[in-house]
Amino acid sequence: MDEFPTGVTSVRVRALSPAARTVHRAILQAFATTGLAPDPSTLTAPDGRDTKILLGELHDRDVIRLDEHGRIRAAYPFSGWPTAHRVEIAGGPAVYAMCAIDALGIAAMLGADTTITSTDPGSGELIRVAVRGARATWQPESTVVFDGTDTSAGGYRPDRDRVGPAVPTVDRCCTVMNFFTSASSAHKWLAEHPQVSGAVLTKDQALRLGTDIFGRLLDR
Repeated sequence: MDEFPTGVTSVRVRALSPAARTVHRAILQAFATTGLAPDPSTLTAPDGRDTKILLGELHDRDVIRLDEHGRIRAAYPFSGWPTAHRVEIAGGPAVYAMCAIDALGIAAMLGADTTITSTDPGSGELIRVAVRGARATWQPESTVVFDGTDTSAGGYRPDRDRVGPAVPTVDRCCTVMNFFTSASSAHKWLAEHPQVSGAVLTKDQALRLGTDIFGRLLDR
């Protein structure tokens, strides 16, 4: 899976300035405690820095996404807008995740149990995943996860992605990285979407990937 951009969130975070990283943590904590994207006007930057400049840095490195009005559209793994992946945090709010892998990584990032509700984009069938520590219970048991990219959205360049992708992750990956009720359902959907490239992951592979990407995001 090295050809895909999955996992570079943590790489980009390491490239942030210390001030931008402080604002980034505040954004993630706001999502985790309220379930919503914080209003940019409520964020403060260390040493009197200009918050708008720091938000621009986060956006340019594709660590967060801002909409045309400067509102926070996404802060991976969280979405500021409703998506197909709803995550209930034990002792906290319900949030939306940007994609299936992001949803699976929230538990490890927060050190909290989560329950994910999603749907198979091909059949519309309901999928539930209860993440408890390093283990997960899947309904249906045959669930798999697709990891990949929409090639029609633009090329992926690993060298560029270390500082910021030519096409943001939200536009080339998040809409296609979904849960499916079975491998056959995933492959059927892929056959119907030839512009999508990637791999079908087992449950264990998907959970491990989500944990690897986001598990220490608040620590870095």
